[in-house]
Amino acid sequence: MMNQPADDDQASSPSEAGDVIGIQADTVSAWLDDNVASAQGPYCFALITGGHSNLTYQVTAADGSRYVLRRPPLGMVLATAHDMAREYRIIAAAAKASIPVPKALALCPDDSVNGAPFYIMSFVDGVVLHDAEVADATVPDHSDRATLSQSVVDVLADLHLADPAQIGLGDLARTDAYLDRQLKRWKRQWESAKTRDLPTMDAAFDLLTKAKPEQRYSGIVHGDYRLGNMLIDPAQASVAAVLDWELCTLGDVLADVGYLLNNWVQPGEDSPRGATAFPTMHGGFSTRRELVEAYSTRTGFEVEGIGYYRAFQNWRLAAIVEGVLARYLSGVMADESVDTDDYKSQVEQLADEALRLINEPDADIQ
Repeated sequence: MMNQPADDDQASSPSEAGDVIGIQADTVSAWLDDNVASAQGPYCFALITGGHSNLTYQVTAADGSRYVLRRPPLGMVLATAHDMAREYRIIAAAAKASIPVPKALALCPDDSVNGAPFYIMSFVDGVVLHDAEVADATVPDHSDRATLSQSVVDVLADLHLADPAQIGLGDLARTDAYLDRQLKRWKRQWESAKTRDLPTMDAAFDLLTKAKPEQRYSGIVHGDYRLGNMLIDPAQASVAAVLDWELCTLGDVLADVGYLLNNWVQPGEDSPRGATAFPTMHGGFSTRRELVEAYSTRTGFEVEGIGYYRAFQNWRLAAIVEGVLARYLSGVMADESVDTDDYKSQVEQLADEALRLINEPDADIQ
């Protein structure tokens, strides 16, 4: 994933003793010696805590070289979301399209090494803008924030303009009927993982199904494109690496735009996650309207009706967060020091926002 953790992730204390949850230190170390060029043990492993899905670890070799290891969560694995070979393949392909990503170094499909497949990627220097306070410290100059905003748009545009077939992803998924497939998938996920009935989720699903627009543009969809899943180069005010490709697929690229807008909270707006939860909240970044215009200019895509995609992404994220909540309640996540009531509240607020946006599809795109 990265050298700096995404979201609220933080690296735990390193260990060589094999007591890091999710790591069988002896067998993993031997595999690293044999399969990662220039890597040599002994190794220190540190769990990057706070991850909500696949587990990510910092690996430090004997000479101080650092790597990143990704593996599935310890239980309740979803086939595509936790497919290490698929994620590894996507990162390697994205690099061919000049998308800034960590370098894919080695894939271990053998469960006997660590209880599940995993892969190794390079350690990229950069800072994850977890929230507005980190953004203030990392990118204090407002002109740099505008530059960074353009970089975020440019990288997304490059991804959406890339030809999947040319970089080896032509058979990753169907490109058509994206919204149909996603609504079906996450409705099924919601029904299988929900911890209680939530009428707003069902109401939003019904409205999203009825209001579904025709798909106009197809390409690679990251699925979780936001500042919290990027490493930022403060010196260049640019995206150094895009992280967390586990939800990547092919389909309607405007879904990524809707998701980015949902996470691009502007100054003065209320946020259920707190006054500094989103890195853009203190100003200086492009507005949502400016992001949409810059994206349209860069891609040539028309983006009217983007409010639908914002509503869809809130509903989809509610289903995802409910799945995370279910895993925490089942005790299968490595980090158990979370407030599950907060997760319940997030799901409810996301469902409410989905309903609001589907009824006001052109709202809040200033």
